[in-house]
Amino acid sequence: MSQKIWLRAETKPAEARSALTPTTCKALMDAGYDVTVERSTQRIFDDEEFAAIGAPLVAEGSWVTDAPKDAVVLGLKELPEEDFPLEHVHVTFAHCYKQQGGWQDVLSRWPRGKGLLLDLEFLTDEVGRRVAAFGFSAGYAGSALAVKNWAWQLAHPEGGALPGEVPYANQDLLIESVKESVEAGKKISGKYPTVLVIGALGRCGKGAVQLALDVGIPDSNIIKWDMAETKKGGPFEEIVTSDIFVNCIYLSAQIPPFVNVESLTSSKRALSVICDVSADTTNPFNPVPVYDITTTFDKPTVPVTLPAGTQGPPLSVISIDHLPSLLPRESSEQFSQALLPSLLQLKDRSTARVWKQAEELFQEKVATLPEALRS
Repeated sequence: MSQKIWLRAETKPAEARSALTPTTCKALMDAGYDVTVERSTQRIFDDEEFAAIGAPLVAEGSWVTDAPKDAVVLGLKELPEEDFPLEHVHVTFAHCYKQQGGWQDVLSRWPRGKGLLLDLEFLTDEVGRRVAAFGFSAGYAGSALAVKNWAWQLAHPEGGALPGEVPYANQDLLIESVKESVEAGKKISGKYPTVLVIGALGRCGKGAVQLALDVGIPDSNIIKWDMAETKKGGPFEEIVTSDIFVNCIYLSAQIPPFVNVESLTSSKRALSVICDVSADTTNPFNPVPVYDITTTFDKPTVPVTLPAGTQGPPLSVISIDHLPSLLPRESSEQFSQALLPSLLQLKDRSTARVWKQAEELFQEKVATLPEALRS
């Protein structure tokens, strides 16, 4: 198998993360891999950081015409929306295996070009756990925005949405910014917020809890729920009586909602911010059915329309589907380090379990395409 890896530049707006960092790039090069890095104007790691470890730099987007046919093209977010067939092996998040909108057009590009998709979302270990994920960073960033929004709404009772956010150069700067919000909100309300996290035992939930602790919210104000606490079925009054609710789970089966519009009419409601880290706007099993749009960093929140006469504070939802981008350096380092052991097996892709399994899944999904889209 080829030992050539081509790191493509990300093209999604505001996406500053990278599948490889200078650290993991050097580890691959030291192991004998031939790594080529596309220049990027938006990646959190400067081109010079890759040049300093000896990686050759090429023009952004040049994988289309210049990448050797036996190179593995590595990236994070979806490819630009084009239609030309794909000849290379691509390791990326393609978002086409769950029959998302337009999935057939996306997936068919590989069989039409005799290429191969090895989807990062479905690289799993022996027990089915993803080998690399952005969950912790997503929970951390989502919790940060939720706390900032809590304080913002207290300071602006007349209304007005939380201002847009841009990626932070490092985690310390984010913590400093959120701490300022906590203190401002505490000064107005006379208390720290109560934060309820569902999915607290998972990667995402642990990130949400850690942010709250890092910005000075007492552990006693952080309610950590997982499967045991939600087993009785919602809606849950404990959510409504908390200031902030952070949902960190993705559901693939129908259960009673954690919160709904009816439960928000409670006279005991303190809830003013929901952060749905899963951003399940199109999931029929969405456990937070009080909103229906995905938000963005430039417009982080959407207001919840409450029934007339409902008491309590205004309520808004954060539902950003690429939250780890708020901390691109740390989230990239964590993800890339977790992915590195699998990348080091690319030269043995025909026998390495994680890559064999990914290829088999690709073939299964391709088989579900109409015949006309497979060639």
